[in-house]
Amino acid sequence: MFDVDWMGLLTRTVLRERTAELIAEACAWAVGMSDQPHHLRSGGRLVGTGTTVGERALTGLALSGDEDGRLDLGDARPGSFQDALNGVGQDGRLQADRFDEELLHPFVLETCLRAADRARRTRPADWSELADDVGEDAADLADVVRAGGWEAPLRIDAEHLVLAALGGVPLIEVEAEGLPLSLVRAAEQVTRGAAAEPAAVADDDALAGALFLAEAALTATALPLPVPAADAQRLLVELLDAGLEVEEIGGVLPHLPVQPATAAAVAALIAAAD
Repeated sequence: MFDVDWMGLLTRTVLRERTAELIAEACAWAVGMSDQPHHLRSGGRLVGTGTTVGERALTGLALSGDEDGRLDLGDARPGSFQDALNGVGQDGRLQADRFDEELLHPFVLETCLRAADRARRTRPADWSELADDVGEDAADLADVVRAGGWEAPLRIDAEHLVLAALGGVPLIEVEAEGLPLSLVRAAEQVTRGAAAEPAAVADDDALAGALFLAEAALTATALPLPVPAADAQRLLVELLDAGLEVEEIGGVLPHLPVQPATAAAVAALIAAAD
């Protein structure tokens, strides 16, 4: 009887369902690449070309060199997203390796976990048998996914999807498409970081001072409390005028009478200004 890898097929199905999300995340990941100084490897040494990646892309010059890059990313159109992936950053690391580590691999793992959760809910008997076959507890999705080995082939499929959609697109256009989502991701990161250790504000003299200034600024204004998202820009201005540094604002927001959406909006404004 022909043995069908039903779980492998399911992971591919879930990946196809998430294709639009994958492309959107890839665009958001690309934001900022144009502003980076451009480097090439020459004679084994990393050298700067004196231009940014974006300036070089706009003039139609190749972003990747002969001494770096992957064969599967070769023959890229100069200035394209694929060309940018095949280039090196200031640290000499291939951008494609960074893309894999920061976006592709986590996305594929999440896809496999979603497929595993669906399998456990919709095919409980088959899932239990599969978990037993790979020697893991059926309740531990991550362990079963790791033992099942579905990630590696799915990474290839995910990479093909990204390159098919974005490979030949100019880097500048990819960044423009990803800018809105990148601001959302930046806001989420700042908000999570601010909420991660709220007690640290009271223990740190500098942050305690920043909190004092922030509370005084709110007391002196006529902003409604808790501050709504519509007043996020005004709140940011008031905090800056009160003498807070940009990096201090994220730390004090969780301790101020502001709505959660307001904190996210302020973080997005800070990220956009950077």
